[in-house]
Amino acid sequence: MDVEDSSSGTASGSDLAHRYRHAGDFTGEPATRPVRELCPLLVLDFPLTSSPPTSFLYLQFAEISITMPWGQISGKWYGPQNVQPILGLHGWQDNAGTFDRLVPLLSPDVAFLSIDLPGHGLSARLPDGCYYNSVDNLYVIRLIMKQYKWEKVSLVGHSMSSIICFVFAAVFPDKVDMIIGLDALKPHQRPYPSVIRTMETRLDEFLREDERNRSKNEPPCYSYDELIERVFIGTFHSVNKEHCKHLMARNIQKSEKFPDKYFFCRDRRLKFYNYAIGSQELCVEMANRITCPYLFIKATQSSYFEDKKYFDEVLNILRPKPNFEYVEAVGSHHVHINNPEAIIEPVNNFIQRFGPAAAAAARRKAKEAKESKL
Repeated sequence: MDVEDSSSGTASGSDLAHRYRHAGDFTGEPATRPVRELCPLLVLDFPLTSSPPTSFLYLQFAEISITMPWGQISGKWYGPQNVQPILGLHGWQDNAGTFDRLVPLLSPDVAFLSIDLPGHGLSARLPDGCYYNSVDNLYVIRLIMKQYKWEKVSLVGHSMSSIICFVFAAVFPDKVDMIIGLDALKPHQRPYPSVIRTMETRLDEFLREDERNRSKNEPPCYSYDELIERVFIGTFHSVNKEHCKHLMARNIQKSEKFPDKYFFCRDRRLKFYNYAIGSQELCVEMANRITCPYLFIKATQSSYFEDKKYFDEVLNILRPKPNFEYVEAVGSHHVHINNPEAIIEPVNNFIQRFGPAAAAAARRKAKEAKESKL
């Protein structure tokens, strides 16, 4: 089997063909949603002129690839592919599998595109020497919008990506139909001495991992059970062990050296991501600029990741806004994986009122009303 070249920012088609897409690749779990008709921009792992492999018939999503200047963004498209989907964005070092248990509970007519951000899952790494900054994901969203010719976007983000959604809505308020943020509201504030120490440590470690990436050596390998344990510990026990497989599948590859073992193949530089975005004053200004319908869900058993006064200050700015909704759900930081039933009612209700279909209908109605006055 071909092994992803750790010295390259991209993986070839043959490399990706041997990667895992979802937990069912290990467990044989049945499909929960059927694959619908193909979208013109959909890229599948088999030619459209041939019959799909048997395994494709049991997938609950269509695997897609979106061309980027540095390689490709991979993703899982659930539901109908002849309508604009909601764009789903995962947390730090997670992948598109983060929504595996939430999306099947959505209405069947809702399209949902869950992507792997650069360096995560099956998506291409940034080229050697390039540093990962969380704010750069705004550019990724804009590139995807350009590819699909979306004038506006509907976003669902967890953790780091919930923060990305907050920032995107502030920077591009006229390009967002709606946001659903899960557990992390805004860029977190740290004491300045801590910020400086973190910058020093992360840059040093990043240099080391950047050099290791260019090596042809296979990373440390683990058995399936060991992988589950490492994911469980890596999330600080936030994901229940029985659900760790959903975050694991797209981040691992089978070892060439040890037939019954696997290694993590996400970009190791991600461990030293630059997540700093700005001061509390900047967060306040961003909150004031947000105008789109916004649902924020806070897990009650999760940290605020900063002094709660900073969270409260921004939340108090958002609360009076029309179509802002705040919900607390019992669960950990990964409540959407462990117990999606706890949040699906407000999520479905919000999407029904403000999702891509509702937003498109509202624009058509406004256009018709305007034309009727001419």
